[in-house]
Amino acid sequence: MNYPSIFNDVIGPVMRGPSSSHCAAALRIGRICHDLMDGRISSIEIDFDPNGSLATTHKDQGSDMGLFGGFLGWEAYDERLVQSEMHLAAAGIQVKINIKDLKYDHPNTYQITLTNPWETHQVIANSTGGGMIEVIEIDGVEVSLAGDKYLTLIYSSNLSKVKSFLEQSVISEELEIHSDKKDFLGITDLSFLDQTILEELKEVDGVSQIKQIKPVLPVLAGKNPKVPFITCEEMLSYNKDKNLSLWELAIKYESMRGNIPEHEVLPKMHEIRIILKNAVETGLKGTEFEDRILGAQSVNFKSMMERKKLIDGDVLNRIIMYVSAIMEVKSSMGVIVAAPTAGSCGAMPGAVLGVADSLGLSDEETNKALMVAGLIGVFIAAHSTFAAEVGGCQAECGSGSTMAAAAIVNMAGGNLNQSISAASMALQSSLGMICDPIGNRVEAPCLNKNVMAASNALSCSNMALASFDHLIPLDEVIETMYEVGKSIPNTLRCTNLGGLSITKTAKEIEARLTQKHFYKSC
Repeated sequence: MNYPSIFNDVIGPVMRGPSSSHCAAALRIGRICHDLMDGRISSIEIDFDPNGSLATTHKDQGSDMGLFGGFLGWEAYDERLVQSEMHLAAAGIQVKINIKDLKYDHPNTYQITLTNPWETHQVIANSTGGGMIEVIEIDGVEVSLAGDKYLTLIYSSNLSKVKSFLEQSVISEELEIHSDKKDFLGITDLSFLDQTILEELKEVDGVSQIKQIKPVLPVLAGKNPKVPFITCEEMLSYNKDKNLSLWELAIKYESMRGNIPEHEVLPKMHEIRIILKNAVETGLKGTEFEDRILGAQSVNFKSMMERKKLIDGDVLNRIIMYVSAIMEVKSSMGVIVAAPTAGSCGAMPGAVLGVADSLGLSDEETNKALMVAGLIGVFIAAHSTFAAEVGGCQAECGSGSTMAAAAIVNMAGGNLNQSISAASMALQSSLGMICDPIGNRVEAPCLNKNVMAASNALSCSNMALASFDHLIPLDEVIETMYEVGKSIPNTLRCTNLGGLSITKTAKEIEARLTQKHFYKSC
């Protein structure tokens, strides 16, 4: 069972780039490749399936940028990312990208072959949404790795002897063997093996190589992680005799999931809130970036709002302004938080911060609201998807709206059941939303959809506070979103092959941006 972490899967990563599924996830996959090669890479071959999303979006939506940064060992928020292709070339690393039939089910599959004069390795991995990944194969051996543990690969011609050595020498309840087939034995733990044991391993008959791959996620997972609940229904049952608030339940969940003391959870969200607030402030000062469709529109919105030139609606207008500012920072390669994704990074944070500032709430109350949003996101991550390539924009902006609605009710003093009701109505209102970026950039209609998602969250939270009946339980709506997503055509799931993406004007915009890139590189 997948037990998502609020800080891994839902509110995070801290990153730069237009898309978390493309940029942050690709960078994390690249980081794993970097460690597998001990940082010594001569050439790389990357394969994408023509029937997946990446074949048509890998360059413009940032997969190349993320991968190249990962191959160089960078973080997802590194300011050099926009120039990662140049830095990779300067490092003397050759890259070839192929579009070929891979026959993998997931639309975001990366098949990467890495070489240097001494060795060749291959990694196959999926970007699963919101910057999360799953490594499904290393050197022809099936694995299932999320990057939330320390990974050691021991290459040997006598794997049984290696396994026997480890069983006798390593005392760790968290050590887990993921593969002992073919070329290597793969183990994970909450830390790397002791250096003394590593030296002894190298002397074991048949051992040829030992590779150490660092985690790429901020919150590690133990061998058998436990959580108090993993559905909304289970949470309500758990809370029956406890009467905890949603933010308190979120802290209990994350503490158990990540083996983090409860008193350390809220400070982690405080750090995230600061980054979110900085994005709003940065956006409202005005942003610039050459490879961009939309300019800095939130600055004029702020001016008109302050001069009372807009239709009155203080909270909603503030939300629109905040959502726009965050989205503009993303589009100008500034630092944002994928919450739950980069493509939907404005909706939930813009709504929560906008309402918090309108109500004059403290930083602590805002942190608690973000915890509420994170817990609702856990249920979505566990039972549906955040990836537009899998479920359309309902999975991104729809999820953001759902998370925000529950948080707003909490900030307004509503009770737990009203928060759940608001979340259910917000997601019901989002079902069927397609993903069709204009010009193959994650800007428009993405900005409009983020604003719509935040506005929907505000409406549904007020409806819930007024005791509107949501009818369908949140768990059932989440399951429905996943089923609806599977029925949305591939052309309308972030492939640049349908909807607004293929209108005459969108193609003209795309051609203009491509031409600008061509002349800039000449």
